Amino acid sequence: MSSEPAATKFDSSDALAGALAAQIAASLAAAVAARGLASLVVSGGKSPLKLFELLREEKLDWSRVCIALADERWVDTNDPDSNEKLVRDHLLRGPAAAASFHGLKNGAPTPDMGAVSAWETFARVPRPFDAVVLGMGDDGHTASLFPGSPNLPRALNPAAVAGCVGMWAPVAPQPRLSLNLSALLDSRRVALLISGAGKWRTFLAASAPGPVEDMPVRAVLRQTRTPLQVMWAP
Repeated sequence: MSSEPAATKFDSSDALAGALAAQIAASLAAAVAARGLASLVVSGGKSPLKLFELLREEKLDWSRVCIALADERWVDTNDPDSNEKLVRDHLLRGPAAAASFHGLKNGAPTPDMGAVSAWETFARVPRPFDAVVLGMGDDGHTASLFPGSPNLPRALNPAAVAGCVGMWAPVAPQPRLSLNLSALLDSRRVALLISGAGKWRTFLAASAPGPVEDMPVRAVLRQTRTPLQVMWAP
């Protein structure tokens, strides 16, 4: 009888967010104490909202914390679909407003044309990142690494140099920009947040054998380079 893939289960999304906020705060504080600066890379969507609201109240020297995005929709930064807007509205508040933020959206007409400039902003973000927070879609995508996107093989190449890649989502707004796999894994730890019965089924499917390109989150689940914690709540 096969066992379930490893995941930390919580009774509620609030409990998950509280536990992860405390873990991230401890990692950031330790980084500041050891190296003078800390870095956190986050994803957009609904899953991390409670996490952001709890994390922003943690007592840290936020002026020494750099926050960046794992991916972005290619829309204006004031657009409701913008991940940058979501982070500014929900994380960069209260004590966390003192953190420095590095967005991905720039003036280029397309994500492909803006990828190099976007990655250049990470020159000011300490690497390896101290923590990366990822989510997962029902189709098995993570960050903006979508099945079927033309640039997906390049983005998932574990031998590629860390950077940003233009991606194409199956739903609007379709043009996206994402850190590639090498960049996402250039971290001291990665947390994968999933919630609900549907996402658990997707996680089980992604944990089973099959092509990485069919469910890109498999690239994160199967790697051994970076410590990974999968966290699930109903």
